[in-house]
Amino acid sequence: MKITLLTGQICDFSDVLGIKIKVVRRLRSKNISLRIDEKLRMPVLSVPGFCSAKKARNFVLEHKDWIVNSLAKIPSKITLKDKDVISLGGKNIEIFHDKLRRGTNLEKEVLAVGGDESFLHRRVMDFAKKYASALLSEKTYKIAKKIDCKVHKITLKDTKSRWGSCSSKNNINYNWRIIFAPEYVIDYLVCHEVSHLKYRDHSSDFWLHVKSLCPDYETGRHWLKIRGKELFKY
Repeated sequence: MKITLLTGQICDFSDVLGIKIKVVRRLRSKNISLRIDEKLRMPVLSVPGFCSAKKARNFVLEHKDWIVNSLAKIPSKITLKDKDVISLGGKNIEIFHDKLRRGTNLEKEVLAVGGDESFLHRRVMDFAKKYASALLSEKTYKIAKKIDCKVHKITLKDTKSRWGSCSSKNNINYNWRIIFAPEYVIDYLVCHEVSHLKYRDHSSDFWLHVKSLCPDYETGRHWLKIRGKELFKY
């Protein structure tokens, strides 16, 4: 393996771990570091601009147990099927496959999915994204109005490590997978991002503002920190 690679190059460490590792060169960095990309389900090795293959290899070997244990903690990907129950916006919804039906419709606590069963998982995911867009927009605009702030745009993304963000132009982004979390977690995230319309940092004033909107915010924050990775199983 050579480290004279472009940013984001995938390298084969099969002889060390039996898996591939994403290598990222950071020219301004002085140290080697490792993290786990839970979306890609892959270790990410960050190396300085000048780093020998031997040094990188030894670093990976030294942290082999940590890498293996961290990957093992990531929930396995699942494929949804008929009669499965999922959480959408905090509500338990049962999936019902009806091949004679057209489209996907939510009726009370049942999500009826039509068409061939081989497309069921994808259609549920498509519906979940639309549901997330509608629910997050509704909650966001409601809270923003409450504090007399305006949101320019709301966008759903499939980010790797951030559940939400708020730009200087008052654009708020959410990871659409948050729709699978409990409602109190969703509410915390919305209050967190809306609070950035007033406070662009994470100062004590910011957290006091979050608390004023979501008194039990620490519970939602803790859930995301400890269990957020579970949402990537979908």
